[in-house]
Amino acid sequence: MNVPVLNMKGATVGQLAIDAETLGGEINPALIKQAYVMYHANTRVGTSKTLNRENVEGSTKKIVKQKGTGGARHGDRKVPHFRGGSHAHHKQRVAEDYHKSMPKKMRRKANLNALLAKLIDNEVKVIDTLALGAPKTKDFSMFLDAIKVDRSALVAVGIDNDNVRKSARNLESVQLVPANQLNAFDLLNNRYLVIAKSDLEAYLAGPWSQTTKDAKLNPKGAKRNGSK
Repeated sequence: MNVPVLNMKGATVGQLAIDAETLGGEINPALIKQAYVMYHANTRVGTSKTLNRENVEGSTKKIVKQKGTGGARHGDRKVPHFRGGSHAHHKQRVAEDYHKSMPKKMRRKANLNALLAKLIDNEVKVIDTLALGAPKTKDFSMFLDAIKVDRSALVAVGIDNDNVRKSARNLESVQLVPANQLNAFDLLNNRYLVIAKSDLEAYLAGPWSQTTKDAKLNPKGAKRNGSK
């Protein structure tokens, strides 16, 4: 498939040929969902808790006198049946493990397949050179308007691209991610993917593209014996 390559003003300046077979050939919803559930589960910390009477802030003063009011006898307001009070049988802060895992090759296939889904839906904006002269949020917002990004966007940038990263981080509808860490969870949580042509080519040719036995036998980017 041929993907249009845009400049910073939104004009088409070329095309990038991508082999759909390297991305899975066709969309595999079950595989993508499994990866999405895994990434989502792994964001959970598992240390939530609720408050008991000891943890609720407030006075321990008795709210009414013990007798003579015609109502129930109460102590302070921190009991569970008062608004703003504590929880009965409160949940303790116990570390719960929600971690899920997938085989490396399945995980990589799912990430590539999610990228294929975005390409098929024309939701990938490939930029010839993603760069700004200075960190300025207004300029980056105008850039998004020029390339017709009107919904949430996942912006993949290199770790050394400070001007773009600092310009985009204050926009509510933009999520930043290192260009070499694209995954199914972030791709599906945003409508568009904005990425530089060179970064996309590097991703498709890097170790994240190895989904066969070769990923173990001859991993790309691995240090060789005697190398530093």
